[in-house]
Amino acid sequence: MKRLTYILLAFATLLSVLLTASTATADEGTNASNTELEKMLIGAWQLKTAENPGSPSGIGTRLKLFTGTHWCVIQPDPTSGMIVFQHGGHYSFDGMVLSETIDFAGDSTSSLIGKTFKHKLEITKDSLKQMDTEGVFNETWERAKAASRK
Repeated sequence: MKRLTYILLAFATLLSVLLTASTATADEGTNASNTELEKMLIGAWQLKTAENPGSPSGIGTRLKLFTGTHWCVIQPDPTSGMIVFQHGGHYSFDGMVLSETIDFAGDSTSSLIGKTFKHKLEITKDSLKQMDTEGVFNETWERAKAASRK
């Protein structure tokens, strides 16, 4: 389990760095406070709590990654290491509402391609709270930290 966590965090960190380096910065006309929130969103996040954590539970294993323009989520099975689901696409964030459009997906979530989901966000440096109007995707994420090797 620890090895899988190390591998996923290393992958997430590398992907985040590569995608962030290759994307454009936010538009100059954006409100300064929104720009700061957008910058805080960029990076790798690990699921901490969820009203519907799924089966197997994604708590502690599900990762969500944001660049300046794109996002993806990936969840491995904590026992086998096999991918339960993965999908992502482009997003917009106005400082309060995150709109995520799914442009790509694995087999298990391919029916979501083309759909857009909106969530209200509360974001701090290391915490991301995501809420939707129906309560299905109410989740709290924490910024993924590099795991220390023992």
